This record gives sequence, structure tokens and C-alpha cells, in this order.
Amino acid sequence: MTTTRAAYSSHARPVVELTGVTKEYPGGVQALRGVDLTVLDGELLGIVGPSGSGKSTLLHIVGTLDRPSAGRVAIAGHDVAALSDRALSALRSRHVGFVFQSFHLVPGISARANVAEGLLYCGLSRAERGRRAEAALERVGLGDRMDHRPHELSGGQKQRVAIARAVAGEPDLLLADEPTGALDTASGRSVMDLLRELNADGSTIAVITHDQEIAASLPRSVRIRDGEIVSDAWHTRAGEHRPGRHQQGRHRAAAGEAP
Repeated sequence: MTTTRAAYSSHARPVVELTGVTKEYPGGVQALRGVDLTVLDGELLGIVGPSGSGKSTLLHIVGTLDRPSAGRVAIAGHDVAALSDRALSALRSRHVGFVFQSFHLVPGISARANVAEGLLYCGLSRAERGRRAEAALERVGLGDRMDHRPHELSGGQKQRVAIARAVAGEPDLLLADEPTGALDTASGRSVMDLLRELNADGSTIAVITHDQEIAASLPRSVRIRDGEIVSDAWHTRAGEHRPGRHQQGRHRAAAGEAP
């Protein structure tokens, strides 16, 4: 594995820490082979690889949707191996937001209701969930579409609703899995511009993609092949790091805090 960045910022907090992570499925299939990966607060990176490379498995491990066969995984300072399934679900709900290629919106309910539904397990009142949903939709440029249902929205607008749902709870990490895969070129470009804007505002974002052009356009690109990271390159000046939410004093949970 090669890394072009000279050094990490001494002030940046790790949001993702994978050390020696492997994932083996029945039949001896190794989807991940000794993966080491650190993502710092405020980073925007692409995780790129062809079909079968292991990037989807890596997404599931980082998103705590699956546990590794071996190695250490820490998300927002929490060691995943030390958590029960219930505690892991709580960590995922609070610290990780997901955006998928197929949007996963609930048909028949408004954009506002779709975003609010993503906050059901955050312990918030119904009124607070509604307030946060509206703020998130405003943030992604859909303030005039809050009452529209999914079938009344374009593909790009549906993905913006999905992004609003993912960021409404202010997670430590946003995982975007092929976020432009179901969109035309113009809509895909608009969604990527939005992700860059959210990152500029302090969000830590990992984009999982097979599109090498998208990965190369991001500040950092991690390439995975046959379950191994084969390159990890920064496209910004060596050692440069933009402060994330934690460093801006807007982050609500310190490392080591209970999920």
C-alpha cells in the first residue's frame, strides 16, 4: 500500500480506525485481507474499486452493519468488539449516516416525514424530529419540496432527501454508497457538489464508488482490490487538514463517551 500524504494533522480526531481487519465468509472466501484504514474528522474521501473488490464489505464493516472476522474496528472512539448488538445499533444510529444508490425512501409520505423517520431511534420528541427534518431539507436545498412525496421528486431530489435524512442526526460519519449510480450526469454532479458543501461545513464523508473519476475528484482516494487496500492517495497539499465538526466546537460526543 502506498500513501502520498506526508503526515496526519496532530489535532484531528480519528472517526474510523481499522487495524488488521479481515472478513471471511463460509467456504473460505476472504472478502477483506488485513485492512488498515484511518479516517479523520472532517475528511472527504472516496473508496473505489471494481465489483468484487471488497468495497461493499468494507462499507458494512465501517458502518457497523457487520463485524470483522479478525482485527480491530473503532468508530468515533468506540471499539466495536466491546459492544453488544443492542449497543452497536445505538452507536450506528447516533454516529453513522447512510446514503444508498436506490434512495430507500418510504413511498406515500412526504420528504419531511421521510427525513423525520430517520430520527425515530435518536430519543427525540416528534416536534424536534420535525424541526430537524425541516432544517436538514433546507440544508440540502429542498426547502420548497418538504411536502412532496417521492413520486413527485426527480432522481436528484430523491437523493437529496436521502442525504438530508442521513445528516439530520448530525452523525460523525456519512457513508455514501454509489450515491450517483442511479442518476443522470447532471444530477450526479449536483449530488457530489452537495456532498462537498456538507464536507466544507464539517461533515466527515466517505463515498464508496466504482467510478474512478469521482474518486479522483475527492481530496483523498482509497483504492481496494481483492480485499486489500492497494493505494491511499491525497489530492490536497501534504499534511493539510480541514477542521471537522469536533474541532469547530460543534461536535456533541467525545471519544470514549457511551454510544
